[in-house]
Order: sequence, then C-alpha cells, then structure tokens
Amino acid sequence: MKRTRFSAVAAAAAVTVASLALAACSGPSVGAASDDASTSPSAATGGPDFTGVTPAKKITFWSSNPGGSGDVTQEIIDAFTAKTGIEVELVPAASYEDVAQKFQAAQAGGGLPDVLTLSDVWWYRYYLNDQIIPLGNALEAAKADTDDYLPVFYGDYQYDGEQWAVPFARSTPLFYYNKAQWAAAGLPDRGPATWQEFAEWAPKLAAVNGGKPAFEWPDIAGYAGWIAQDLLWGWGGSWSAKDSFDVTADSAKSVEALQFLQDSIYTDKWAAQAAKDAGADLAAGGTSATIASSGSFAGIQKTLDSAGNPFELGAAPLPGGPAASDGVSPTGGTGVAIPKGIPAANQLAAAEFIAFLTNPENTVKFSGATGYIPVDKSADTTALRAAKPVIGVAIDQADATRSQDWARVFLPGGDQAMNSAIQSIATQQVPVKDAMTDLKGKLEQIYTTQVEPNLK
Repeated sequence: MKRTRFSAVAAAAAVTVASLALAACSGPSVGAASDDASTSPSAATGGPDFTGVTPAKKITFWSSNPGGSGDVTQEIIDAFTAKTGIEVELVPAASYEDVAQKFQAAQAGGGLPDVLTLSDVWWYRYYLNDQIIPLGNALEAAKADTDDYLPVFYGDYQYDGEQWAVPFARSTPLFYYNKAQWAAAGLPDRGPATWQEFAEWAPKLAAVNGGKPAFEWPDIAGYAGWIAQDLLWGWGGSWSAKDSFDVTADSAKSVEALQFLQDSIYTDKWAAQAAKDAGADLAAGGTSATIASSGSFAGIQKTLDSAGNPFELGAAPLPGGPAASDGVSPTGGTGVAIPKGIPAANQLAAAEFIAFLTNPENTVKFSGATGYIPVDKSADTTALRAAKPVIGVAIDQADATRSQDWARVFLPGGDQAMNSAIQSIATQQVPVKDAMTDLKGKLEQIYTTQVEPNLK
C-alpha cells in the first residue's frame, strides 16, 4: 500500500509523540502507545482478521453531520438497512471537536461507537492512542473497492502501510461570489486569477454595493489557519517548510502574504474581517465575495433560497499570488474510522456500512446535498455538475490541492496559535512581522517541549 503525506522522519515523529497533551478544543489527549509489537498500531498487519465473522445486526455511527448532512446521511442509512438488514443509529454531534471529546470520554466510560467521523487533522491522534483499527482486512471483508477512492483523499489516511480511515465528507476551500454584483461592476463571470487582480476589481464592487467591503476574510474561528495557507503558498511562504517542522511563519514571503491581508483591511480598505459567518454575510449582501469550504455551499445556498434567492451564487478556485497561481488550495474535511475495543462483528458491520456510505452512488448523493466532493473516481458526476455547477468547481480543484503544512496539522495547538496570530493582524492591527515572530516562538516552543523530546 502506498504511503503518502509522511516521510520516514515524519512517521517516526508521529509514532513517538505519545505524551502530547492537547487542549480540549484541539481534540483528545494522546496517551502512551503500547510496547507490545503485536498490538502496536505501527505493526502493519492489515488489522483484525474477519475470517468466519458474521456482521452485527445493529451499530452506531457518531457524526458531526458536516455541512448539515444529517438528512442525506439518514437516507443513505435507511437504504443500507433495507439492503443488508443492519440497523445503524446515527448519533449527531455539534462539531469534529465534539466527536473527539465524546470519543475520548468513551475510552474510559464505555459506550464506544462502531463508526465515527474524524477530521483530516484528527485521525492520527486516534492512531497514536491506539484507538482505531487498521482497515485493510475490514475493507477487504466488506468487499469495498478501495482502488476507486480518489488518491488525493484516500492517501490522507495512509500510514506505515496501513489504512486508518476512509474519505467521507472531503472538501477544499472555494472563492464564493455574488454574480449579480460581478455583472453590475462589469467584471468577467469568474473568480480572480490572483489576489492582485481582485484588488483591482474591489473598488468597482464596492461602488455597486453601497460602499460595503468587496471581500470578507473568514471569521477567525472558521479554521483561519487552514484557509490562510492559500495566501501563504501564493506568495511562496508557509507556516512551516515543506514536509518539515521548520517553522517559516516569520519568513519574508510569509510576512508579505499576511501583510497583504492586513493592508486589504486597513490601508486599501476593500476587505473586512467577518465577525461570525462570512458565508451568511455574502448571502445577505453584506459583502461581494468570501472564501469558505466547498462543504459550505449548501448552507449558503439555503440562506439565499430562504431570502427569495436574490442573486446567483458563483464559485471559483482560490486565487493565486505572485509566486504561485495554482496549487494553492489545501485539502480538508473528514473521514470515517472504526474503533478498536468493540466486537469484531460490529467492526465488520461498520466496514460494510463505510463501503456503502462512500460508494460511487452515495458519494454523489451526499455531494449533491452538501457541496462536499465525491470521493470515488468512478462516480458519475454529470448530472450533479449540470444541476449544481458550484460543486463541479470543487471537484475540478481537487486535483490541484496540496497537503497542509506540518505546523498546522502535527503541532498540538498549532492551529489555535495561528488563528490567534491572524486575529491580532486582522482585528488589532498588530504589525505583521511582530505577530509572525511571536507565532514562530510559540510554534517552536510547542515543538521543543512537546514533540522533540519524544522523538527517538
């Protein structure tokens, strides 16, 4: 099995970071890994053997229902039950973080789920805790066509020759815009190729929208560190060097990228920082454009529909910068995994459900209801693209996505530190170089105190 995302050095780092204590908002604490090679998660075995196992007749699925997907997920569950006779209880949670905390509590208190959603930046923490099973044998027993999953998403969950999760609600950020205002401003019906081009368009948009900001940067709590990678990569910067823990947040290129963000608000004054929900502000006419997850499409469109659909929603790939005009979008979203510590019969039933949940037909159904990207190569997206062209943009952008910087996904609390730094830049006008120097110190302290001591 192909191993992606991690080099040998990263593998060693992740395997041995067993004593990291993560804040509640950053998921569960990471406990000590087993010293028994037969049970260690790093032993590549394909997971439990399901020879002679009969699937359980009832399982539970913990999900945050990303993108308001509760209804469509229940539809898929009902179809699965009708086909197999296996009942699936959908247990909703408020967020990825809520799922993580409940799952951690269940390790001691009992009541583990049989399937759970886990963000692309959470799964390795469950792996380190030895709390999820390798899925190779389970997926084979469930007759899942694993070769059909898009490699860009399937590879996100591969580690040391094992598959630890399956892509489910996967996304990329998109540039959303008000097509009516674009037309009124005389702009071409597309997203800007670069941020510099958008800065040239912005005064025209403000003029047709009563002086309101042409763009809103997403709210700080909305994974600002995730989306900011678009700017950083476009300028040739990054949170950390490629495939490395070397923090580069204070590099000249990184500072230049985030200076552009601050200048757009305070100097050029064509942008604002969203207070809560930039997508809702866009739908309400409070701004002409914003960036949000492809999985936010359904929610923004629902708001538009409830308001009488005052304008057509446009979507485009993320703008590039002076150093890169494409390949500036990070992957995102969530996968599904199976816990360790539950009966083999439940694990097998869970694998059969995962195979059904993510098959070509159902991934298209899920995408049409939410805006997330179909995760199967053979999925027929013809009708989906015709009915909802916005989703087609996300599908096409998937091939140009890039794995996230290690400082965001591997350093515990790193994303929160990035969000705080962006907030100081965007809302307090702290000098960018100062904010990034401070951020580098915090990230390096996390590394030297919580990561480096655990490297073998």
